[in-house]
Amino acid sequence: MELSDFAIRIAAAIAAGLLIGIERELKNKSAGIKTNALVSLGASIFVIISLRYADRDFTDVTRVLGQVVTGIGFLGAGAILQQKDKVKGLTTAATIWCSAGAGCLAAVGDFKELALLTVVVVFINLIFGIIDSKIGSS
Repeated sequence: MELSDFAIRIAAAIAAGLLIGIERELKNKSAGIKTNALVSLGASIFVIISLRYADRDFTDVTRVLGQVVTGIGFLGAGAILQQKDKVKGLTTAATIWCSAGAGCLAAVGDFKELALLTVVVVFINLIFGIIDSKIGSS
């Protein structure tokens, strides 16, 4: 992979993570702009590294995708807290998971899909966050 292609892919991952993280940051959640950008960047780096070995015998680059999902699961679990009878942080954990997916899309160069995913995640967090707060305050 050329350095310019590498730079474009990680820049796309960072941009998606930043956009996804803005809403979390605005709501003062624990995993905001930096966390989502770094999760997206990290996921993209691991996938890009695995792509270097795609043409070698006995190599399955999809195993790295599975390990990214597993690793992010542990990170997301750290964002989930139970307070008395309420569970908090599930949306933040799910958002971190989506940021990792965004990084994976950026790594393989699926930029249209990355843009759509970013818009959908931000939309869900913004619009359904408003709906959820209206339902919760009733």
